[in-house]
Amino acid sequence: MISSARLLRRLPPAYRPLFDRGPFRRLLPALAVSDLGDGMSAVAVAWLALQVAPPGRSGLFVGAAVAAYVLPGALGALLLGGRLRGLPARRLIRADAWTRAVFLGGIPVGWALGLLGPGLLLALLAGSSLLHGWGGSAKYALVAEVLPAERRLAANALLSTSGWVAMIAGPALAGALTAVVAPVWVIGLDALSFAVLAVGAGRLSAGSDTVPEAGRDRSAGAVRRGEGLRVLRTRPELLGLLLLTWLFNLVYGPVEVALPLFVGQDLAAGPGLLGVYWAAFGAGAVLGALAVGALRGLAVWRVLLGIVTGHGLAMLPFAVPGPAAISVVGFAVVGVVYGPYSALSLGLFQDLTPPHALTSVLAVRSSALLTAAPAGAALGGPLTAAVGPRAVLTGVGVAMIAVAALAAGVPAMRVHRKSAGPTSGAREAGGDRSVEELADVVPTRVDG
Repeated sequence: MISSARLLRRLPPAYRPLFDRGPFRRLLPALAVSDLGDGMSAVAVAWLALQVAPPGRSGLFVGAAVAAYVLPGALGALLLGGRLRGLPARRLIRADAWTRAVFLGGIPVGWALGLLGPGLLLALLAGSSLLHGWGGSAKYALVAEVLPAERRLAANALLSTSGWVAMIAGPALAGALTAVVAPVWVIGLDALSFAVLAVGAGRLSAGSDTVPEAGRDRSAGAVRRGEGLRVLRTRPELLGLLLLTWLFNLVYGPVEVALPLFVGQDLAAGPGLLGVYWAAFGAGAVLGALAVGALRGLAVWRVLLGIVTGHGLAMLPFAVPGPAAISVVGFAVVGVVYGPYSALSLGLFQDLTPPHALTSVLAVRSSALLTAAPAGAALGGPLTAAVGPRAVLTGVGVAMIAVAALAAGVPAMRVHRKSAGPTSGAREAGGDRSVEELADVVPTRVDG
């Protein structure tokens, strides 16, 4: 067998330091397990909802169940900030993981006791997601707390890759399991995966709670005053990045409605081909996310705009009548292009946000973005009915190119290098920050 040392040497150089002893290395396997659990529940929740739906309302109830599994996280990110902002990242991860484990674990228990009806299922799903905006944000806040700046981009890429791998493997595994056992037990496995994460987060050393030096002087007071929203209000570069990402996700939303109809209507094919499209996208996204850890010397803002543009261009093969292989290849390229986006954009948030406010800022970001894709999907229904799925998929590509062009022309939506504060002696200078320079940025302070 290949030793762990030999495996480590085979990794790209940018990733090797992440597997040194430390909190990130200890928690990464548990995070990957919980990602896989969520990937399985993406199938199991909808399948279980079909089984417990009120007669004649299966479509509406499945939509309600999927929304209950996701949207309360946005409300939790906004409404629970007074209690949660300022908590160390590992405690937020643990709180979200135990919440997820307890509420999702209640679903198989309720099933076994014969108590699981539509109302209880929706309540348990909603409860499980209430802290998920904070827990998801805390993963990236933990990266900023426990890793030096030059390792954050690769760490972000690993976290993104874990999510993309779960998107491929989780639904496939859930599909195989639901052929043998009821979907409620698959959700139970998801609950168990979050219990593993909660235990792993609880075992992190207290040192991972340490507030970085740059944020110690004002952390308590700033957090009490709602620093997350104030940082975004006073940083046009962060607000612009959030707006770009929100528009990107909004424009993407109709794809989830139009693609199944494109496969069924335009290609006259079944769910197997739809699975091929998503598998191609997921595999491409894994490759793209892993590749970003090795990027150096590229202007991050330009790369992000290039990703949005490239995503749009890769959607245009849907306009070409012909074999499905043409659009499948295009959708794989969509995944490759999109894969690095999260790691790069979150890297900018990590480096441009004062350390004591990072978790709060990322929670606000998560809350805002949770509304974008559902809003886009809601638009996708009437658009697809009006012009057809092929036109919608092609139009998504054109709209993404337009979003990138708009963002490139708005000065407030460009990420600039800023002074690190009055004691730093740094000069303010315009221009894009490179991927390599992300390692050298001192987060700026918000005065006043």
